[in-house]
Amino acid sequence: MPTMRCWHSREPGLAGLVHDHVSRPEPGSGEALVRVEAAALNFSDLLMIEDGYQVRPPRPFIPGQEIAGTVVSTGPATGLAVGERVMSKVPWGGFSEYSVVRADMAMPIPAEFSVASAAALPVVYTTTLVALTEITTVMSGETVLVLAAAGGIGLATVQIAHHLGAHVIAAAGGEAKCRLAREHGAHHCVDYGLGGWVEETRELTADRGVDVIVDPVGGKFTGEAMRLLGWGGRLLLVGFSSGEIPRIAANRLLLRRASALGVYWSHDRDSAMLRRTARRMDELLRAAVIRPHLGAICEFDELPDALLALRRRETTGKIVLAVQGSAIP
Repeated sequence: MPTMRCWHSREPGLAGLVHDHVSRPEPGSGEALVRVEAAALNFSDLLMIEDGYQVRPPRPFIPGQEIAGTVVSTGPATGLAVGERVMSKVPWGGFSEYSVVRADMAMPIPAEFSVASAAALPVVYTTTLVALTEITTVMSGETVLVLAAAGGIGLATVQIAHHLGAHVIAAAGGEAKCRLAREHGAHHCVDYGLGGWVEETRELTADRGVDVIVDPVGGKFTGEAMRLLGWGGRLLLVGFSSGEIPRIAANRLLLRRASALGVYWSHDRDSAMLRRTARRMDELLRAAVIRPHLGAICEFDELPDALLALRRRETTGKIVLAVQGSAIP
């Protein structure tokens, strides 16, 4: 039976990641086998490896949820063709040379996109579009505050919120990250590594507050950002990259008639919504609104170090793992 290289999570934590060889999987009905050329890293990969995610595959498992590559075989009823270039979210299994992809999760790679750039699209841009056009609807003229604005979700949010006509305030740590957020469409950037960022942001809104907060960080930053919610504001909870689930101050929601909304999606539960989102993404790709920023492209053997850099917030945009050498420009 053919084998493939992969990274196995044998024990919780990065120390439990093992470079391994396993049998190549076979696609079932409605599935395709993809030769993975590039796989993108997400904070949810860290959480899954550390048993802190809502999805807990039985060990040993192959982590990785965002891939791009070429279809090499198909099961019945897929609608995909051998040789087709696709990008996809997968529940896990992406950090390997081959991965089984559900046909309803696969999306064609735009002709002008490299596989490395394509691997950076299925999770963060879907999540951002769900947040800004489905969970809530960001209107032209509204003010959107984006936390961790130089990260994967952050830069995607800056780009799309700007496109929707919002006034975008980015919050990031350090001048280099603030500069990157401005280059991707933020109108203002505040450095939340410095004291006084909440007051600085309030001044930018003339004390009116913000309409929408996009929060992939959690922890103390959620509580600080909530002080900036304006009347009828919406706090969109995307994740907890700080490692700390925040306590939501219900009194702040009540006194501003505001709401806290979880941003979460599933292909099993949200198929109609995700079809709409995929159409929007295709339109934005064609209009060159979506411009994924690849902070680093790493070789396959460098996965543990790349995940550690992601945990330490030493990265910007998306880190992509070049599973095949050809994925490195």
